[in-house]
Amino acid sequence: MTIHILTVVPELLESPLSHSIIKRAQAKGLLQVHIHHLRKWAVNEYGQVDDYQYGGGAGMVMMPEPLANAIDELSKEQSFDEIIFLTPDGETLTQKTANTLSLKENLLFICGHYKGIDQRIREQYVTKEISIGDYVLSGGELAAAVLVDAIGRLIPGVLNDETSALTDSFQDNLLAPPVYTRPAEWRGSKVPDILLSGNTAKIEDWRYEEALQRTKERRPDLLED
Repeated sequence: MTIHILTVVPELLESPLSHSIIKRAQAKGLLQVHIHHLRKWAVNEYGQVDDYQYGGGAGMVMMPEPLANAIDELSKEQSFDEIIFLTPDGETLTQKTANTLSLKENLLFICGHYKGIDQRIREQYVTKEISIGDYVLSGGELAAAVLVDAIGRLIPGVLNDETSALTDSFQDNLLAPPVYTRPAEWRGSKVPDILLSGNTAKIEDWRYEEALQRTKERRPDLLED
């Protein structure tokens, strides 16, 4: 998979994409992430990519020309399965969305900044708009990093144990059950006997029931779906 990211603050993406699972995914050649500084396509020698919004109001808006030129140029090199704009008013990111996007070959992310991007880019280029929650960030870069991580870990071969992703929270609309590690007794609290029994079938039943109970208590809305 290849992911291209358009941003005016590329430095914000360097650390999140250079460590842990995403670093290993890139080292294995399973994922390529290309970060593009939007000012490369600025409208003038001063690197301008934003301007005042029509109708007045506080906040600058990212201009259509730099974004269109960037997308057009990158599209000459590959065809994008989705052009995704990270925005607070997009559809809320879910595990189902991450699963679907992990099956794609080429994705392009647009990181908004300032007051957002010109509506005409959203209408003419963007194929999907995604929000990572009901709150506002300074820009789309951190949201893009979240989306890369959510997608990248699902690519076959990225995780050492490929079944790990299948038991994460929100797969099958359930939260993950409690987990324990050594020692079996710690500060007077013991690991449930069933997990020490070695009976795989009963352990899986226990995990399912615990996941179901936790979901009922914390996220009953997931069971409605």
